[in-house]
Amino acid sequence: MTRAYIPLQRGQSLIEVLIAVGVTAVTVLGLIALQLSIARSARAASYREQAALVADAIAEAARAPNPNDAALNQWKLRAASLLPKGDASISGADVSLARVTWAWQDSMPRNTSNPADMIDSPAPCGEADVPNGVQCVVVAFSR
Repeated sequence: MTRAYIPLQRGQSLIEVLIAVGVTAVTVLGLIALQLSIARSARAASYREQAALVADAIAEAARAPNPNDAALNQWKLRAASLLPKGDASISGADVSLARVTWAWQDSMPRNTSNPADMIDSPAPCGEADVPNGVQCVVVAFSR
């Protein structure tokens, strides 16, 4: 009688399972990071959309035949309620700017102190300098 030779495989299946669990964990962490990035981008787009609507409404209220401060104050309150630390203002005489600003801490990476080093640096806010962490929407209009 001949005996079949069976090689010893002690622990190899355990190592394979550990490698599979590690690869799965890294994949799941990557998917979670991707979901967080998508959620952050969607929130930023929502804030920008709300700010654009408020800036457009301020420009339309200022272009009305009888503009008054009540409409501007109402839209300032609306900006403050819709956006984090939201503020609205009008500047200029003939060609005016309706500006809406809000706080956005995720606009600059934590390890970057110079806004020029950013890949997606925020657009300038009219003639106004805005501090780091503040985003804005500007709508130009004539009265």
